[in-house]
Amino acid sequence: MKFIRKLQVMIVGKGIWTIMKKELARFFKDGRMCLTTLLLPGLMIYILYSFMGDALGSQLNVADDFQPRIRTVELSDSMKELFAQAGLQPEEIGTEEEADALNAIQQEELDLLIIFPENFDAAVAAYDASQGDDAPNVEIYYNSASTDSSTAFEQVQGLLDQYESSLTNLFDINRGQEGYDLADDRDLAGMTMSSMMPLLILVFLFSGCMAIAPESIAGEKERGTIATILVTPIRRSELALGKIFSLSIIALLSGLSSTVGILLSMPKLMGGMEVNMNVYGAADYVMLGLVILSTVLFLIALISIISAFAKTIKEAQTLVLPLMMIAMVVGVTSMFGSAQSETVMYLIPLYSSVQCMSGIFSFDFNLVNMSVCVISNLLYTAVLIFVLTRMFHSERIIFTK
Repeated sequence: MKFIRKLQVMIVGKGIWTIMKKELARFFKDGRMCLTTLLLPGLMIYILYSFMGDALGSQLNVADDFQPRIRTVELSDSMKELFAQAGLQPEEIGTEEEADALNAIQQEELDLLIIFPENFDAAVAAYDASQGDDAPNVEIYYNSASTDSSTAFEQVQGLLDQYESSLTNLFDINRGQEGYDLADDRDLAGMTMSSMMPLLILVFLFSGCMAIAPESIAGEKERGTIATILVTPIRRSELALGKIFSLSIIALLSGLSSTVGILLSMPKLMGGMEVNMNVYGAADYVMLGLVILSTVLFLIALISIISAFAKTIKEAQTLVLPLMMIAMVVGVTSMFGSAQSETVMYLIPLYSSVQCMSGIFSFDFNLVNMSVCVISNLLYTAVLIFVLTRMFHSERIIFTK
């Protein structure tokens, strides 16, 4: 254990390691902070997204034994047979009852009203498209605000379309059960994950950074404890690095908790559609980890500077909110098209991270662009650390209350 501690001090520096130990110990010894930052985000996301998936599924789907309530006018013999084969049991009514049926559909007491032309079978048999006459028209009234009615409409519409095709069937499309869809698990996972995960990961990381950085810096200013640290032999640069490294570790754990929550709830959120995560290899996760790590370092450094300017935790959180909105807007760009190919675009912080994550998830990444993203994030972080160090030297900024 002593050897490991000496090695840690040699790698990170004694002052940096001291600050990191202090910050990590303060966080992990505070049960409330651990609960609200590490456990609750992932748990709440899992519960919320699972509930949303179940709720949407119950609204958009009908029971397996669903039997639509259908009334028909002028139902022909061929249609009776067609409906019977499909397991439908329409109720035949006269034209004088149409108004009552329409009102029942509006009240969601009836699903469909189907009005056939008089002598429908004869009219269909006599119809000649070359004559330019109007084809026999079947009127189907339904209520799109009702899931049962919409489902019944789609079912009957499909049934009538099949019947119409069978009358003049000149060719088929994809007849049989062969696999005409050539997309594999890799394609499906890439399409799904690249559209939503970059936004969610960025929001989770930003939320984690926002939850801890203001409390660590603005909170110590508010409590006056930062003065005790500044009078120690620890250099200001070591103080800045120690705080950024330790806060980055906590933010990564918070983001990981939220990401696990969304991944576990994804099957329910997507209506039972399975996404095979085994299509991603070790290299994909390593590259994703590098992008996320460099992004977290940049975010922590940026929020730390804002927190150093603030007088209280609440003020720091208020100042950070506009950045949160910008991050969400940038995250949405992953939903529009494929990743950017211009290398210069990967010099833009946050945007480059989103594009890299989108490229990694869709198996369409460029190693040069990803390197530019990671290196530029680290360079921006170094500049921000320098700025934070200079701020720690300023008594006007640090001791202002």
